[in-house]
Amino acid sequence: MNLSTLLLQRASAGRPVRVGLIGAGKFGSMVLAQAQRIEGLHVVGIADLNVGRTRDALARVGWPEERYAAPSLGDAVRTGRTCVLDDAGALSACDEIECIIEATGHPIAGIRHGLQAIEAGKHVVMVNVEADVLCGPLLAERARQKGVVYSMAYGDQPAIICELVDWARACGFELTSAGKGMNFEPRYRYSTPDTVWGFFGWSEEEVRKGDFNPKMYNSFTDGTKAAIEMAAVANGTGLDCPEDGLAFPPAGLHDLARVFRPVADGGRLPRSGLVDIAASQEPDGREVFNNIRYGVFVTFRATSEYTRACFRQYGLLTDPSGWYGSMWRPFHMIGLETSVSVLSAVLRGEPTGCSKEFRGDAVATAKRDLKPGEMLDGEGGYAVWANAIPAAKSVRLGALPIGLAHNVRLKRPVGKDEVVRVDDVELENDLDVVALRRRMEEAVRQDPSQQPPQAA
Repeated sequence: MNLSTLLLQRASAGRPVRVGLIGAGKFGSMVLAQAQRIEGLHVVGIADLNVGRTRDALARVGWPEERYAAPSLGDAVRTGRTCVLDDAGALSACDEIECIIEATGHPIAGIRHGLQAIEAGKHVVMVNVEADVLCGPLLAERARQKGVVYSMAYGDQPAIICELVDWARACGFELTSAGKGMNFEPRYRYSTPDTVWGFFGWSEEEVRKGDFNPKMYNSFTDGTKAAIEMAAVANGTGLDCPEDGLAFPPAGLHDLARVFRPVADGGRLPRSGLVDIAASQEPDGREVFNNIRYGVFVTFRATSEYTRACFRQYGLLTDPSGWYGSMWRPFHMIGLETSVSVLSAVLRGEPTGCSKEFRGDAVATAKRDLKPGEMLDGEGGYAVWANAIPAAKSVRLGALPIGLAHNVRLKRPVGKDEVVRVDDVELENDLDVVALRRRMEEAVRQDPSQQPPQAA
């Protein structure tokens, strides 16, 4: 049965799927925009440190005020309304809530919220890819031990890429590559929150009217978000990040199979089995024809002459040889689709993508020459961008993950485009999360095959 049918059965039985949402930013707002339209899905509570922002978000997406006027979570459960609060822990402590959506975007908070929810026996939909890349395999293993689901968020690109990867493998094709489209030029790498809106082409008035976070959008622009998401895909699929990081080769729809095949066969990949990005801009700024800026893709190889002939007969877009083909999804709709993850977790017990092993990492890299005493400001900021490299290389270098690169002081100089190392900074805060991360790294040191680390 499909998810909507299963949900209607729950609704008819008077047992709605009850959810708690942490974070009422852009992603959370998009979740809320659709949640009010889905019969049988009840958002019991929304937790955000800024309660006023939550109320503004609900008003913006069209919720009637009386619908989010529940004075407590208990009242929300009884009346079908929603409670707005500033305590994320209260959502995990609410027995009736079955699933927590973590959408803060803050890696440290996300890990803590995820662990808290798992320990309380809740399924977790981790919108927070930053947290997932930092410690996701450990969270997934702990969820497995507790008998709950830890899932990537459908609608976001990593989960949809994982779905395409699963499709290719379930069909028996030889998977070659997976990735997403993105508006990127090499000069974007050094964008800051002060310059980001010019790269998006938005006016000051458009920015003023929207719920846009300049650091978040700058993370998309400078390639950091791409590194985080591709590392997450590597951890969820067993594919690898390129040894020297994402190459961002320009490619349009008709060129995916040609570009994302191995160099030995005329493509741009060092080898098969890698993640990368199809840039929608040429290095000189020209727009790639028929680009997939908002989409995701996989490329794969036919396993026989017969299959290769079928590729041609059924109109698959292939490389010139006909051996390599591509499949794609042209759009992703972020939080508008995330209910799919919630329902899959609660009704089927299945994640829509999940970090299985520590295989890829997103490491902090200097945007400019950095001096001792400077403070790093993390993802989308002024000091660093993230590069996606194999986890084994990251551990060997002692690289600083981008998720730990916020509000930390440099002890040593780091040159532009050099990887920042853990030994270059003072890690004095958030030591609980630092300890979790070090356990995950130690598993890679001890086991080169990078099996999933064991949670305590």
